[in-house]
Amino acid sequence: MDSMELAKLAYEAVDSKKAESIVCLKMQGISVISDYFIICHGNNEKQVQAIAKEVKSKAEEANSNIKRIEGYDEAKWILVDLGDVVVHVFNKDERVYYNLEKLWGDAPQIQSQLGAI
Repeated sequence: MDSMELAKLAYEAVDSKKAESIVCLKMQGISVISDYFIICHGNNEKQVQAIAKEVKSKAEEANSNIKRIEGYDEAKWILVDLGDVVVHVFNKDERVYYNLEKLWGDAPQIQSQLGAI
């Protein structure tokens, strides 16, 4: 599975759990961390955890390597590292505070390429 397919899988996973304000940033040429960032938020701890768990489940079903998951117990900012794709699942207040979209403002948003628009 290439990185664009993995980004689409992650996007669909977060969307299926009703994540809000989903953004996909194309990080190629901007960061060596990953090819894509998926950024979204949930409205409470349970939803944030459910979103991250769904990403993990869908990645496992696709035999994709999950490098690590951080922040699950606190459910304020859960990072799901799929290698070429990193999924950031925030609690709403934490997302506003960290504002990754502004931090990585040079990265193009590509939701339309994932079938989101």
